[in-house]
Amino acid sequence: MSLFARRIDDLGTENAFTVGAHIRRAERAGVDVIHFNLGEPDFDSAEHINRVAIEQIRAGNSHYTDPQGILSLRQAVARHVADTRGVDVDPGRVVVMPGAKPPIGYAMAAYVDPGDEVIYPSPGFPIYESLAVYTGATPRPLHLREDRSFAFTAADLAEMLTDRTKLIILNSPSNPTGGVLDGRDLDEIADLIRERCRPNVRVFSDEVYEHILFDGLVHHSIISRPGMAERTVLVSGHSKGFAMTGWRLGWAVLPTVEESEVFTRLNINTISCVPPFIQEAGRAAYEDPASGATVSGMVEAFEERRNWVVPALNAIDGIHCAMPKGAFYVFPNIGGVCERLGAIQAWEALPATEREMTSPAGLVQLFFLYRYGVATVDRNSFGSIGAAGQHYLRISVAAGLDLIQEGVRRMGSAAGDEEGFRAFMQEERPWTE
Repeated sequence: MSLFARRIDDLGTENAFTVGAHIRRAERAGVDVIHFNLGEPDFDSAEHINRVAIEQIRAGNSHYTDPQGILSLRQAVARHVADTRGVDVDPGRVVVMPGAKPPIGYAMAAYVDPGDEVIYPSPGFPIYESLAVYTGATPRPLHLREDRSFAFTAADLAEMLTDRTKLIILNSPSNPTGGVLDGRDLDEIADLIRERCRPNVRVFSDEVYEHILFDGLVHHSIISRPGMAERTVLVSGHSKGFAMTGWRLGWAVLPTVEESEVFTRLNINTISCVPPFIQEAGRAAYEDPASGATVSGMVEAFEERRNWVVPALNAIDGIHCAMPKGAFYVFPNIGGVCERLGAIQAWEALPATEREMTSPAGLVQLFFLYRYGVATVDRNSFGSIGAAGQHYLRISVAAGLDLIQEGVRRMGSAAGDEEGFRAFMQEERPWTE
C-alpha cells in the first residue's frame, strides 16, 4: 500500500507558482530576476476597499458567516451581472468562494462523472486540464491558434462535441493569451450549444478578466445570449480587476438555486465560508463609485505596456507576438529562437524521462531565467495534452514599464546567445529538479 492515493499522480499544478522555486534558486546564485511569471496586478488594492475591511475587523465582523456568502455581497454581484450582462440574477443563485479557482473544482465535482468529456481551451488556465484529469473526466483540449488571435469559432467547437460532452469551459478574456471572444463568436457558439447539447450540459464561463479589455472593447458574456442563462455557470471575482489577489474572493452564478445549494455544500465541506470582512470589502468594490476610476487607471497602464512590449518582442529575431485584446499577458511565439539556439535538437537529445519533464520552450524559459534573469512561463504550463511542437512563452505585463523594457532587452540578448545556451545545457539541468 503506497503512501499517496493513485489519483494524486493525476493532479497537475500551476507552474506560474512552481517556477518560484527556480527563481529563488537563481536569486540565491546572485541572479537579478525580472518577474514576468505571475498573473498578479502590480497594483495594491484601493484604499476605499481596504478601509471597509479594516472597519469591519475593528467592529468584530470576523466570525463564521453564511457559507453561501453574505447576502449584501450576493446582491451586489447580482446587480453587477444585471448591469454588465443584462441578465436578472436571483442572489440565491450566487455563491461566494475564496477566489475564482474553487468553482473550477466544484464544477468538475458537481457535474462530471468519470468518462464524461470536458472541453477546455488550450493554451488555457492550467487548472482546467489538471482537474479534468484528476476527477477522471476525459480531457478534450480545444487548441487555440495564433493566426486566429487565440479565439475560436462555433465550427471549431462543433468538431469537439460528442454525446459524452458534459462541461464546456470558456475563458474570455483569456489567460495566457489575452484572446477575446467577440459578440458574434458568442452568438454562434450559443446557437450551437442550444442545438447540439443536452439541457444538462453546462457551460463554465470564466470571466475573471472581465474588466481588463483594450482598444475600447467591451466585455461580452455567453450568459447574455438567449437560452444560455439556464445552462451557464458564470464565474468571476476580485483578484484581477480590483487587484485583490491575496484577498481570495470570487463568485459563481449558477443556473438554478438547486445548483447553488450544491456549490454551497461543497463550500461547507472545504472552506466553510469566506471571511465576512473580506466579503464586505468586495461589496464595496462593486458599490463604491471610486472603483471605476481605479480600475480604468490600472487598465490604461496595462494597455500602455502592451502597446510597447508587442512591437519590441516582434523586433527580436526569432520571436513573433500577436497583439492581445485583454488580460495583462502577451504570448510570444519563440519557435525561431528555439531553432536558433538549438533548443529543439537539445530537447530531442535528452533521455526520454527528461523530455517528459520539459519542452524546447521550457529549456529556453530556464535559460532566460538562470543566465539572463528573466522569469517567464512556457507553453506546456497551460495545458500539455496535444501541445507538442508549440513553442510559446507567457509574459505578464504586470510590471513597471522600465522593468518590462529591461526584461525584453535581456531576452533579445539571450535569443542570440547560442554559445551560452550550449554551455547552459552542458553545465546545468534545472528541468530535472
